[in-house]
Amino acid sequence: MDLLRFATAGSVDDGKSTLIGRLLYDSKSIFEDQLLAMEESSRRRGDAVVNLALLTDGLKAEREQGITIDVAYRYFATPRRKFIIADTPGHIQYTRNMVTGASTADLAIILVDARKGVIEQTKRHAFVSNLLRIRHLVLAVNKMDLVDYSETVFNDIVSSFYDFASRLDDVADITPIPLSALNGDNVVEKSDKMPWYQGSSLLYHLETVYTGGTANHVDARFPVQWIIRPLSQEYHDFRGYAGRVAGGVFKPGDAVSVLPSGFSTKIKKIHLPGGKEIGEAFPPQSVVMTLEDEIDISRGDMIVKANNPPKSSQDVEAMVCWFSQKPMEQRGKYLLRQTSRETKAIVQELRYQVDIETLHKKEGVPVLGMNDIGRISLRTANPLFHDSYRRNRLTGSFILVDPGTHETVAAGMIV
Repeated sequence: MDLLRFATAGSVDDGKSTLIGRLLYDSKSIFEDQLLAMEESSRRRGDAVVNLALLTDGLKAEREQGITIDVAYRYFATPRRKFIIADTPGHIQYTRNMVTGASTADLAIILVDARKGVIEQTKRHAFVSNLLRIRHLVLAVNKMDLVDYSETVFNDIVSSFYDFASRLDDVADITPIPLSALNGDNVVEKSDKMPWYQGSSLLYHLETVYTGGTANHVDARFPVQWIIRPLSQEYHDFRGYAGRVAGGVFKPGDAVSVLPSGFSTKIKKIHLPGGKEIGEAFPPQSVVMTLEDEIDISRGDMIVKANNPPKSSQDVEAMVCWFSQKPMEQRGKYLLRQTSRETKAIVQELRYQVDIETLHKKEGVPVLGMNDIGRISLRTANPLFHDSYRRNRLTGSFILVDPGTHETVAAGMIV
C-alpha cells in the first residue's frame, strides 16, 4: 500500500498528542492491552476521561507536565493507506526536535487552539515545515467545542493563517479542518455539530491526499556506505558497493562515474540484501552494486550517472536551524556530515537570521542561538557532492557536529 509520512506541529497544549491518540483510538488502531494500560494510567492520575495523549507521551517528564518533549513515532494503517506519524514538541526550546521529526514528512498538520488563534509558534512551525519542503499543510483548528463550534472563529483563524502562508514559498495546498480532538469531532468521522463545514474529516483527507512523493527519480545519486568483500569460497572475487539510492534510477549496463576520482565504468549487477539480483534500483532502496572495472572506491564516494553529475564544491550556502545551547561561532570549525561523507568545515559568514514573526531577514546578527534559523556560508576541507535541498532532500541536507563534544549542533539545507 501507499505510505504517507506526516508530522504534527503546534504550540503547547494545542492538543497534538490527544489528536493522534484520538486518530488511533477511533480508527481501531490500538491494541487492547494498550487501551487497558492507558485507562489505568488515566485513573491513577485522576483524569476525568481517558487521556488519549498518553499513547504518544511516553517519557515520565511528558506525563508529569502534560507536554511533548521528544519526537514520538506511531504507525497505523487503514484499508486505503499506511501511515507513519511524528508527534513533535510545541515548546520553542524544542524546535530542534520538531525539525528532526518533520525532516522526512510529506505532510504537516499545524494545530491551532481555537481560543488563541494563530500565534508565533504556529508561524514558526509553518515556516519550518516550509523550509523542510513539506508542501502539503493541514490547518487543524482544535478545541472547537470550547468556542461553541463557531464558524466565525474558524473563518477568522483560517484568514489569519492564509495571510501568513502567502509569504511562504511553494506551498502546494493548505486544508483547514475544524475539529475537537478530545470529543472526536471531524477526526475520523464527520461531526454533526458543525453543519456549516462542508469538507472531509481529517482521516479521510489523510487517506486521499496526493503528495506526489519527495524522491528525486531524475538525478542518479548513490552514496557509498560500505565495501563488501566476503572473502569466502562462494564469493571469492566479489567486490560490492553498498548504500542507499539517494536519487534517480540505476540499471545494470548504465554508464556511471565515481566521485571524487572521476573514473568511469558501467554497472555490472545490482543486488538486494540477501543476494537477489534486480533489474533496477531507485530511492529509497538499499542495494549492493558491482561494477565492470576495478576502481578504488571507499565510504563517502558517490556513484552517479556520467551525464548528470551533482555539484562539486568546497563553498556551500545553506539555511540552518541551530540546535546547540552553545551559540554558533563566526569562523567556528565543525565536522560536516552529508550522505555518507564527513569533512571539516568552517563557518565563513552568517548572512542573516530569519525573524519568524515577520519572515524578514535580520542582517548584521553576530551569532545564531539555540533554535534560531538563518543562512550561512561554509567552506569545507574537501569538496561536497550535492544538490540543492529543494531538488533532493538526501544530497541537499547535512548536519554540523562539534568536534570536541560530538554534539549535533545544527541541521542544514543547501540552497
